[in-house]
Amino acid sequence: MLAIEARNLSKRYGDVEAVSDLSFEVKKGEIVGFLGPNGAGKTTTMRMLTGFIPVTDGTAHIAGHEIFADPIGARRSIGYLPENPPLYPEMTVNAYLTFVAKIKDVPRATRKQAVESAADRCGLHDVVHRVIGDLSKGFRQRVGLAGAIVHDPPVLILDEPTVGLDPIQIREIRGLISNLAAPEHGEARHTVILSTHIMNEVEAICERIILINRGRKVVDQPLAELVQGGQSLEEVFARATSRDEQGDIAVALGAEEAPL
Repeated sequence: MLAIEARNLSKRYGDVEAVSDLSFEVKKGEIVGFLGPNGAGKTTTMRMLTGFIPVTDGTAHIAGHEIFADPIGARRSIGYLPENPPLYPEMTVNAYLTFVAKIKDVPRATRKQAVESAADRCGLHDVVHRVIGDLSKGFRQRVGLAGAIVHDPPVLILDEPTVGLDPIQIREIRGLISNLAAPEHGEARHTVILSTHIMNEVEAICERIILINRGRKVVDQPLAELVQGGQSLEEVFARATSRDEQGDIAVALGAEEAPL
């Protein structure tokens, strides 16, 4: 079963094409690293998938919901954590998560349980009554994650979730992300797309890599295949983007067409 199916996504701003004819699939339960240089179109793609910005061409299905024909269903199927989570620093953690659960249409009868579950899964049990503005950046990221999962969506889209954190906080957030995608009762609970510039973070968490450059896909392969033979992901990244810029990769290619 596919959790995400993107077909020929494109986004243009006037004469500038931020994303060009981008297609990929993500299976249920996968953790996929979505990589690319600055300005490659990663955040634009994520915002199109989440409905924050309209697409120019193409379409996508999120957990079976087409983003045009069923935009409400598609949005309800996604938990989105942007690089800077939109938190309200004057609210307590519990009040904020309750507010998010309400606007995400978690039923009143199960709302308290949903908030408690999200807080517990993100390690917030001891700070639920504290004001968000008084928390460390690491705990604020946890609050953002809890807000993204409070409605228990099948798909999580995380944009730079560990940016600005110290090494201990980074390790903690990585562990949380891995646990969010771990099977529960024999079935994967969440599918995760993770955008980051930290290569060892991708190697620690992700099973598959999608790499885009100048708005086009240049790599789509399992991580194990990319690093076989002892090459590092950083070397793969540098070679793929360099070849693309030199014109050796002129169209978006899959793993079978452009082995690295």
